[in-house]
Amino acid sequence: MIMLLAYALTSTGHQTFQQIMDRKLEKKFWTRKRLLLIGVGSIAVLLLAYNLIFADHRATLNVEKEKITISPVTKGTFDVYIAVTAVVMPLKTIRLDAIEGGYVSHKYLEGGSMVKAGDSILKLDNQRLMMDFVNHETEIYRLQNELQNTRLSIRQQKFTMQQTMYEMEAKIAAAQDLYDRNKQLVDEKIVARQEFNKNKIELEGLLKQRDIQQQSQQYQDENAVRQIAQLEGTLVRTQRNLALMKENLNSLIVRAPVDGQLSSIDVEVGSSITAGQNLGQIDDLNGFKLRADIDEHYVSQVFSGLKATFEFDGKSYEMMVTKVYPEVKNGRFQADLTFEKQTPEGIRRGQSSPIRLVLGKSNEAILLPLGGFFSDTGGNWVYVLDKDGKRAVKRTITLGRKNPLFFEVLEGLQPGDKVITSSYESFGNKDVLAF
Repeated sequence: MIMLLAYALTSTGHQTFQQIMDRKLEKKFWTRKRLLLIGVGSIAVLLLAYNLIFADHRATLNVEKEKITISPVTKGTFDVYIAVTAVVMPLKTIRLDAIEGGYVSHKYLEGGSMVKAGDSILKLDNQRLMMDFVNHETEIYRLQNELQNTRLSIRQQKFTMQQTMYEMEAKIAAAQDLYDRNKQLVDEKIVARQEFNKNKIELEGLLKQRDIQQQSQQYQDENAVRQIAQLEGTLVRTQRNLALMKENLNSLIVRAPVDGQLSSIDVEVGSSITAGQNLGQIDDLNGFKLRADIDEHYVSQVFSGLKATFEFDGKSYEMMVTKVYPEVKNGRFQADLTFEKQTPEGIRRGQSSPIRLVLGKSNEAILLPLGGFFSDTGGNWVYVLDKDGKRAVKRTITLGRKNPLFFEVLEGLQPGDKVITSSYESFGNKDVLAF
C-alpha cells in the first residue's frame, strides 16, 4: 500500500509546472493527503488483523535466566529408595534396672568406664529387706522344729497304737480260745448256755473294737502323712522365698552382666532408688547397628528385611532392616539396621551418617530432577524451554514416584526437554516466561 501511494505521488510529480499553470485547477478527490490517510489506515488495519489472528496473547513475564535453575529431562534407571539419617549404636545395649529399691551407699564406677562381667558398679542398702530376710530365716527354723516334733509325735502315737493293737489281739485270741472250748462243752451240757453266750458277746465286742482300732490307726496314719506333707510344703516354700530374698539381697550390689562400656550411670551416693528404676546401661562393643529416623509417610513401606547401603570411608556396606518401631513421634518413626557381612572399622557410637534405604525394585523411566517447583505446582505442570531457549512455556505433566534425586515422569515430558526446576513463587500465574 505504501508503494502504491509513493508511485501515485511520483506520477503526479512528472507533470511539469507549466502544464499545471496552463490548466484550470480543479478540486480532485484523490488528493495526496487523502491517499496518505488511506494508506496509513490500511496498514493499521492489516497490523491489527495480523495481531488478532497470529500473535501470542498468553500472559508473559520477563525473567533473568541467571536466577533460575534449568534441568534436562533424561531417561535412565529409577531407583526406589529414600535417604535417611541414622545414628551408630551398639548391637546390644543392656539396661541396668534395680531389682529391689533402697538408697545408694556406694558407687564404684562412673559412666564411660570399661567393665568386665561381674564387676561391682554400685551398692544399695535396704533395711526392710534385711529384716524380712531375718524373719523368714527364723520362720524356717520354727517350721523345721515343728516338723521334727510332729514326726516324733506321730512315731510315738504309732508305737502306742501298735501296743494297743497287740494287747487287743491278745485279748481276742484268749476270748476266741475260750469261745471255741465252751462251744464244745455247751453241746455236751458241761457249760451252761448263759456262760457260753457271755463268752460269745465278749469275743464279738473285741472283734468290733479291733476293727474300730484298725480304722482309727489308718486314719491317724493318713492324717500324719498329710500333716507332714503340709509342713514339708510350707518349709519348702519358705526356704524358696528365703532363697529369693537372699538373691534380692545380693542384687543390692549392682554388677555388670556382660563385658562392655558403662555408657551411663544416672545415680549418685545417697539417692533413693525404687524397684524397677533404671540405673544406667552397658553397651556391648562387639558389634554395631544403625538406628534411622524415617518420615511417617513411609511407615507402611518399611518392614524387616528391607535392604540398605551405608557409605563409610569411601566404601559401601550392605545393611538390612531388623526391627521397626511403629510409634510415630513428631512425624517420624525409627528402625534398626544391621550389617549383613562385615562391620566397618572405625565407626563409633553416636556417629551420625546418611544411609540409602531401598523401598522397591529399580526400573527404566523418564527422570526429572527434584526442585522447588514441586511445592508451587504440586507436580501438575512445569515451565518447559522452547528449542531456541528464549522462552519457557507452561506444560501439564504427570509425575509418579520420587527418590532423593529424581521424579518419575509418567506423562508430559520427553528426554531432552529442559525444565525450570527452581521455585515458581515469583512467576505468578504466567503462561510464558521470556528470557
